[in-house]
Amino acid sequence: MPIGAGIVVDRRRLLDMVDQMRAALPNEIREAEDLLNRRDEVIKRAEEEAAIKLSRAQEQVDDILEHDNVVKEAQARADMLVREAEARCDHMLTDTETQARARMAEADKLAGEQMDEADRYALEILHKIDEQLASLGKNVRIAIESMEGAPVEVGSS
Repeated sequence: MPIGAGIVVDRRRLLDMVDQMRAALPNEIREAEDLLNRRDEVIKRAEEEAAIKLSRAQEQVDDILEHDNVVKEAQARADMLVREAEARCDHMLTDTETQARARMAEADKLAGEQMDEADRYALEILHKIDEQLASLGKNVRIAIESMEGAPVEVGSS
């Protein structure tokens, strides 16, 4: 709707731009959530793998408990497998958390940039509207002054 001579703000276009800015932020958040979900899956797989390896090691230990020197070797091997599995799990967890933090920082940065751009655009529109209102006010004052200064005509009947 035109406010005065000059700029016209297309309401639909402005609303479309606001909708696009709103839609972009949730995508980044969903990507970060997906990354966190993948991290949980990786951790779960590592824990399952560790549990399987630990179970296998325990079965081996149970099978050879009758032999004293073999028992010591099996226990050492089981401990090593557990430590390796825990180390792999810790490493995978650290990598996943680092990636998640990087994605979240990227999403925060993008959201901030989009908000700054929206603020700049809104400020620009407000300045233009202010200019149009000032011009309209000036025209109204001129019209009032000209009407106040015009002689009153008396009609003869």
